[in-house]
Amino acid sequence: MRAYGGYIVLIGIGVLVAIYVAFQSFFTSFGFDLPKDEEQVGMEDQIVIKFSHVVAENTPKGLAASRFADLVDEYTDHRVKIEVYPNQSLYSDHEEIKALQKNKVQMIAPTTSKITNMSEKWMLLDLPYIFPTDEALQEALNGEVGDELLNHLHEVDIKGLAFWSNNFKQITSNDPIRHPEDFAGKNFRIMPSPVLESQFRQFGASTSRLDFNDTFKSLEIKNTDSQENTISNIYSKKLYEVQKYLTISNHGYLGYVVMMNQSFWEELPVDIQQQIQRAMDDTTAWLWDKSKEMNENQLHEIEQKSNIEIYTLSEKERKEWMEAMTDIYPEFESTIGKDLLDKMERLRDKYIE
Repeated sequence: MRAYGGYIVLIGIGVLVAIYVAFQSFFTSFGFDLPKDEEQVGMEDQIVIKFSHVVAENTPKGLAASRFADLVDEYTDHRVKIEVYPNQSLYSDHEEIKALQKNKVQMIAPTTSKITNMSEKWMLLDLPYIFPTDEALQEALNGEVGDELLNHLHEVDIKGLAFWSNNFKQITSNDPIRHPEDFAGKNFRIMPSPVLESQFRQFGASTSRLDFNDTFKSLEIKNTDSQENTISNIYSKKLYEVQKYLTISNHGYLGYVVMMNQSFWEELPVDIQQQIQRAMDDTTAWLWDKSKEMNENQLHEIEQKSNIEIYTLSEKERKEWMEAMTDIYPEFESTIGKDLLDKMERLRDKYIE
């Protein structure tokens, strides 16, 4: 009898489910707020944005991309899904910008040096010691200088959303580098940038343009013997395992510009644009502190787990590097634009002690 009663209950539940499915639209037309499965809701209408980048997930950029994706999902109530493809899983350094312009991906976050091929004004950010402090960097990128650079991307059908910082660059090599003359004869892996080529040529070093993910192998087999990078990138790619010396110089900025295909952006509903930008602004603010914290913590870990010799430039040595490196500024004045370079140099002088 008890089993018979159980069958009756199961049949009743089945009938109710059938009625619910068959008449769902009928119920909602009368204002009933029916439960929703967010995995199924609006799948046909959900906007999918592919976000490709070339570094590991445990780097400042990798963490920021994941955080941004989560915030977009939250702020748009699941209407937009950011699919993050890290570590060159979709496109390499030299492929991703073309992929963006062809809308094969909708978002990328390349290093600012990569943009110099499209806009020579962006060479400004590669100039050595153009940002003497973190405060100078933030004022520039969050102010008129940053706005001018982002707006310039419209000419190549790209929407610039934000600058993501990965802090300052340091030097690694197989020989100690403490003075400008120590650069002579070295071969540095660099990102594609005329400014970076000139920076090392100024000191008698040669350069090799290589994708980031090829750097470890090149150093390991000694095709190159030196490189410049942030601590987080040196740590994530274990470059400290194939280099003997690390010089803390803070001589250059390494950051990323988060970009979207302009045509794709313009087709998005205005409210979606607003929520994406909101998520981007919140992620960017979080990253300023996070990248600095990560670089400091990972420098400590490198000290603990490796045999690389770490040397921090003294104030006198730093000024020596700065005076020698900034000699290349006039070479790029006409390329960058005198007005923009003058604006940045005035801001720079404000923060030089």
